[in-house]
Amino acid sequence: MDEIRVALKTGDSQRLQKGISVGEALQRLGIGKHNPAVAAIVDDELVDLNRPLERDCTIEPLEQSSDEALEVLRHTTSHVMAQAVQSLYPEAKITIGPAIENGFYYDFDCPETFSVEDLPRIEAKMQEIVKQALPVHRQVLDRQEAIRLFKERNESYKVEMLEEMDEPTVSVYGQDDWLDLCRGPHLVNTNEVKAFKLTGVAGAYWRGDERNPMLQRIYGTAFFSRKDLKRYLQVLEEARKRDHRKLGRELDLFHISDEAGPGLVIYHPKGALLRHILETFEKEAHLRRGYKMAIGPQLLKTEMWKRSGHFEHYRENMYFTEVEGHSYGVKPMNCLAHMLIYKADIRSYRDLPLRYFEMGIVHRHEKSGVLHGLTRVRQFTQDDAHILCTPEQLNDEIKRIIDFALDMMDLFGFEYEMEISTQPEKRIGSDEDWDRATAALEMALKDKQIPYDICAGEGAFYGPKIDLKLKDALNRRWQCATIQCDFTLPERFDLNYIGPDGEKHRPVMLHRVLLGSIERFLGILIEHYAGAFPTWLAPVQAIILTVTDRHQQYGEELYQQLLAAGIRVEKDLRNEKLGFKIREAQLQKIPYMLVVGDREVEAAGVSPRRRDGKDLKLMEVEEFIEIVKTENAVTDFILKTG
Repeated sequence: MDEIRVALKTGDSQRLQKGISVGEALQRLGIGKHNPAVAAIVDDELVDLNRPLERDCTIEPLEQSSDEALEVLRHTTSHVMAQAVQSLYPEAKITIGPAIENGFYYDFDCPETFSVEDLPRIEAKMQEIVKQALPVHRQVLDRQEAIRLFKERNESYKVEMLEEMDEPTVSVYGQDDWLDLCRGPHLVNTNEVKAFKLTGVAGAYWRGDERNPMLQRIYGTAFFSRKDLKRYLQVLEEARKRDHRKLGRELDLFHISDEAGPGLVIYHPKGALLRHILETFEKEAHLRRGYKMAIGPQLLKTEMWKRSGHFEHYRENMYFTEVEGHSYGVKPMNCLAHMLIYKADIRSYRDLPLRYFEMGIVHRHEKSGVLHGLTRVRQFTQDDAHILCTPEQLNDEIKRIIDFALDMMDLFGFEYEMEISTQPEKRIGSDEDWDRATAALEMALKDKQIPYDICAGEGAFYGPKIDLKLKDALNRRWQCATIQCDFTLPERFDLNYIGPDGEKHRPVMLHRVLLGSIERFLGILIEHYAGAFPTWLAPVQAIILTVTDRHQQYGEELYQQLLAAGIRVEKDLRNEKLGFKIREAQLQKIPYMLVVGDREVEAAGVSPRRRDGKDLKLMEVEEFIEIVKTENAVTDFILKTG
């Protein structure tokens, strides 16, 4: 009998029969009795538990508590859903069905249109498949054999994918007579899918390209326990209530019009004011930290974008036009103009660091299938800055940016995580420069004693970066602030400074944003606060509500007094019931309602009512003004930090 040595990471090992399954090997090694494995890592490869072991190996169980195990569960659940859909809709063709953060989806080409009303029926069919405890089987096929197989099954999308592959063999997974082209791994049988829910339907272009057929996407989620599923569905329901697209309409902040074009935001007066408040505060904060304001053009010659590497590495995300026979690119980033400002004069080491800041409007060609409210648009504004410094100044400048970003996160009440994204496969610059840049970012985080993860291969094409991922009120993660360290573009654009030795030297450039896309950040803020912005940020801080017509004159006088004091105030002097006016103001999530009746007129004062329903005492108008000014002052700690 042929035997192989199977070892655990702990060092324990046994000689077992060749061909034994991963699951059986784990049992023989005493693993999985109390916390059963979902899959396993065999010599650094993630595999199914029913994969046979053919050689000496090291094996590590993947337990339910791990993120990777949850991904395996959700991937298997997506297959169960696809089997259920094709059972109910035999003409449906399958495309792709990956696990994603918080769940999974599957895209179908189906002549019938799916709606949310269809989801319970699909879920019921999934439950039938789960109860059958169908074994999940894997086959490795010659690629040409797989093409013939999926042609016979009329799965044209799978055939298209196979014909584009280079691999001589591929794996297919299935349960019962249902099959899918898939790398896996998966659960051992369908009965291990315990707690799942289909959460929505949407349209999606095949491969995200609007020139391709429109598919139908069904979203879902799955967990190992019903308790975890219930908790997630509660969060999902809260997220629906907080959806910034819904609140954007209800609070009259913005809309996106098909007439204007997808991915282009139209700000209403309140939304424009919200942006103005945020941007004005941020500009002042930058000026206090020694940044210089800059504004670059929207168009730059295409030759510039070729020189920077954007044309080669980023042009599919750019728009181009022609002016008097010359090709121009609409800027997707602000760095080129900032380098031209630097080059416009001779620079000395005494001038450095130079910190250029711009609220720069940029355009990026996002595919229609990924556009989403404010969080994914085609035109947006970045709080963009570029710091040019000597190599000796680099560490301090990175740490200054980190401090600035964390102050911003504290202001809005966000927790955060840090990642360093390293060199991608397609990049510019030497390996030596990439190593220097990565080391500089790592050193700054270590000096600040901030933990971080490494995200391999996800850097910008010109340099590695630190990404700050904030966590909102629902514990969702959003990537906002980023710090990119770049030795390459200063070289390509021949940037230099005169050093103490009188010779030319090359500066280092840091690209950075704090909030990132202002549109995206506003979308995050709307959902984080559920539309109830803090007083300093609220586009309307107070509304005057008169009880009857005889109080209108004082209401108007109060309105003018608050305006003169810098309070963002509105008035509702209509001859409507007070309860109706209060409910409307509460729906608009205005921080303060100022009810004006006989008592207020007689005292020449105000009786503020907070949006949470708490009534304050009758007070002088100046006292209320001071309350608002005090709440506005929460930003002072940032403005005072240099």
